[in-house]
Amino acid sequence: MEINMEKINSTMEALRKNNMQAYYVENSAKAKELVQSLMEKGSTVTHGGSMTLKQTGINELLKSGDYNYLDRSAEGLTREQVEEIYRKSFFADTYLTSANAVTEKGELYNVDGNSNRVAAILYGPKSVIVVVGVNKIVPDIRAAVERVKKVAAPKNTVRLSCKTPCAATGECISLKQPDSVACDGCKSEGRVCCNYVVSAQQRKKDRIKLIIVGEELGY
Repeated sequence: MEINMEKINSTMEALRKNNMQAYYVENSAKAKELVQSLMEKGSTVTHGGSMTLKQTGINELLKSGDYNYLDRSAEGLTREQVEEIYRKSFFADTYLTSANAVTEKGELYNVDGNSNRVAAILYGPKSVIVVVGVNKIVPDIRAAVERVKKVAAPKNTVRLSCKTPCAATGECISLKQPDSVACDGCKSEGRVCCNYVVSAQQRKKDRIKLIIVGEELGY
């Protein structure tokens, strides 16, 4: 895979102008090391649903015993207990997640079903660490919307066994509609595209920290 460092550097510069920290690392191992350096031992940490965090080994880092880990995936949890962890996440020292897309203009684009992830990105945790592969960098919000409809949503609905049109066809039905907009889509009960969030210039400087990894990661 060819790495376009000029694009990565300009994207990081745009993120910094929007008051977000930005880092580039070559691989998952270095991403894990960087994440570890950004968290204090004994601090309260948790995360959103993310294939990227699993692929980089960051989830295992959180289970090391060095942190007060609010583990939403712990064996035997009831749905009520999982939702309680979602609520406690707002008081975490660090919240980890990925993003559906990062624009070259320095914006994060995220679409959620339950929306606990986008809620925590927006407000609550003292620090938010976002880890993305280079495959998630797109030119602008229009391209980010298309990426979700053609890549992220279809693959996640398959992973989560959601019975949606995109799980069956590989793309959102709204793409076949003239003049469709970002929030157009199916009426399925399993729909994962419910709330749409763009993170642009931030009021709290450096609360959001974005790590770009020189690998293709996640959906």
